[in-house]
Amino acid sequence: MKKYFIIFIFLFSVMNVSAQQRPHYTQYILNNYILNPALSGIENYVDVKLSTRDQWVGLNGAPKTSYISIQGPLGKNNYSTTATSFQVPGENPRGKSYWESYTAAEPHHGVGMTMVNDKAGSFNRFTVNATYAYHLGLSPTLNLSAGFAAGITNISIDRTKHDFDGAGDPFDPATGASISGELNRIRPDLGFGMWLYSSNYFVGIAAQQIIPQKLAFADDAAILNKGRLVPHLFLTAGYRVLVGEDINVIPSVMLKYVQGSSKNNFQPELNIKMQYQDLLWVGGSYRYQDGYGAMAGINLGNTFNVGYAYDITSTALNTVSRGTHEIMVGFILGNKYSDKCPRCW
Repeated sequence: MKKYFIIFIFLFSVMNVSAQQRPHYTQYILNNYILNPALSGIENYVDVKLSTRDQWVGLNGAPKTSYISIQGPLGKNNYSTTATSFQVPGENPRGKSYWESYTAAEPHHGVGMTMVNDKAGSFNRFTVNATYAYHLGLSPTLNLSAGFAAGITNISIDRTKHDFDGAGDPFDPATGASISGELNRIRPDLGFGMWLYSSNYFVGIAAQQIIPQKLAFADDAAILNKGRLVPHLFLTAGYRVLVGEDINVIPSVMLKYVQGSSKNNFQPELNIKMQYQDLLWVGGSYRYQDGYGAMAGINLGNTFNVGYAYDITSTALNTVSRGTHEIMVGFILGNKYSDKCPRCW
């Protein structure tokens, strides 16, 4: 019980100083949509992703994150793939001919939805968002999309994680109030993003939780520094390098900005992914002042894919945790190239 209570105090203090409130994703390169709504409808199919992340295994009250995302295009007539697409059956879309024949997509819409549940200690955060994006070609080989996400976030405290006797004190505004269900807050959620992309590179910027809001679970004048929700900014960029006819590499970088999250408010993250014909991939990542990660995955039949990542923190938590596990499973629905003789372009 004491461990849970300490973690509760730690997390509450973190929230008060406006530290990062959104979860980490080691495999963001496999699903940039979870960070940026501008990717809604970027492919020629409906993309479904399910993921779970068990952070700092072995530490009581450590973060656990799960999500499901689904997004697809509306009115898209050009079915060219992008720098992060999966394979077109029957041919190698990553060979020299692919690079020479890539054309920008026709203007079209994209829609989607995300549901994320993030639990840490006694705090639980559940967010559901609907997304929309519009894509248009800036040149014969360059596309730009802009999108937004809108929904709600429910933040709650489970008093059993820091209640010693199990009964609670009804006169304690910080814990006893949960008996009447008052330790539960619903807040509006709004995000925005832009995504510049072609056959071999992408650059994106996204803002999550862009409405600054106060977050207090008790009306107590003695609490001077109350929690608040702060915007999170993400700048992402990647470039595909053709190593051979069948092997290519995508180095990428993500720069996060969260006010109060660190000394300079920024945290860069480097990521590299090497893949064979979009069938198999391996990769690694480095998160500044946080840790390292390795990942691997496979794409089966162009309809099902799975990825796994393992992180090791370089912080003091490394002495009490056994690393972080993250699994992602994806389904591709309605791929226009699912037949044996795909359209050549």
